[in-house]
Amino acid sequence: MKNFALIGAAGYIAPRHLKAIKDTGHTLVAALDPFDSVGILDSHFPQAEFFTQPELFEDYLHALRGTPRQVDYVSIASPNYLHAAHIRMALRAGADAICEKPLVLEPRDILQLKDLEAETGRRVWTILQLRTHEALLNLMHRLQSDSRRTYELDLTYITSRGTWYLRSWKGRTEQSGGLATNIGVHFFDMLAWLFGKVQQVEVHRRDDTVAAGYLELERARVRWFLSIDVSHVPAALKAQGKRTYRSMLLDGQEIEFSEGFTDLHTRVYERTLAGQGFGLDDTYEAIATVAQIRNMPLSNRKDTMHPFLLEAVSG
Repeated sequence: MKNFALIGAAGYIAPRHLKAIKDTGHTLVAALDPFDSVGILDSHFPQAEFFTQPELFEDYLHALRGTPRQVDYVSIASPNYLHAAHIRMALRAGADAICEKPLVLEPRDILQLKDLEAETGRRVWTILQLRTHEALLNLMHRLQSDSRRTYELDLTYITSRGTWYLRSWKGRTEQSGGLATNIGVHFFDMLAWLFGKVQQVEVHRRDDTVAAGYLELERARVRWFLSIDVSHVPAALKAQGKRTYRSMLLDGQEIEFSEGFTDLHTRVYERTLAGQGFGLDDTYEAIATVAQIRNMPLSNRKDTMHPFLLEAVSG
C-alpha cells in the first residue's frame, strides 16, 4: 500500500483523485486546501490529516519521512499557476508528483522540473486521461495500420460555464493559461499523441469564452474550436437542455468518444503506480503548443478556419 497526499482537496477535480487513490487500494495520509469545505474526505479517507496552510502541510510531509506514513505520491489538483511550485514541494519532500493538466504553463518549467527530477531521484507524472480512453486507443491502433496517410480533422468542444468561471482564477489568463490551456490542453495532447508533432499553428480567435484555430501535425490538418458559451451548442441539442457538445470529425466520419470518462483517472493512476505513467516528456508537446497559442498573433485566414467560427465571421 502506498501513501498519498493531496493538494487541492476542495477543488472540482479532487473527487476523481480521491476515488482513484481508493480504487487502486492505497491510502491518503494528508490533504491541503486554503478552503476548508472538504467534507468529501470523510467519504474516502476520514483519517487523513488536513491543512489549510501550505507551510504546515510541507512540514508535515517532511516529518513523515522515514516513518511508515511517509508519503510516496503527492496528487496535485490545485489551480494551474501553482502546479510548478506544488510539484517542487512534492519532489523535495521525497515523493513523486501526480499533477493535473496542464502540468505547467510554460515549456521552460518542464525543463526545470527535469533538472529537479535528476536532483531528487523522484518523478513527475501527469493526468493525460484521453490516452487511456478505449475509443481513442482503438483509433490509435487504426491509425497505426495506415501510417502514410494525412488526415483532415475538425475538433469541436463546447462545455458551457456560468459567470463564476470568468470571475475565478480560471478566467484569468496569467493564472489559468487561458481557455486553450485550461479547457483544451488534453485535446492538444491527444492530437499530438495520435498524429505526431505540431508543424504549424494558427489562432483565429482567442478571448475569454472562445478559442479557435488551425494545427498542422505530421499526419493531420486540424481545425479546432473551444467554447464555454452555451450559445455555441447546436440548436437541436440545446433544445434538449444540453449544455455541452463534443465532436471529432475525422475525414468526414464522427469519432464517438462522448462516453467512458468516468474511470479514466483511475486508469491513469494504475499506469502510474505500475511505472508506466505519463511523464514530463509526454506532456511537453502539448504545453509548448498551448503556450504558442496563448502568445501568437491572430490570423484571419479563412480557408483554415473552423466551420463554427467561419459561420460566425460570415454572418
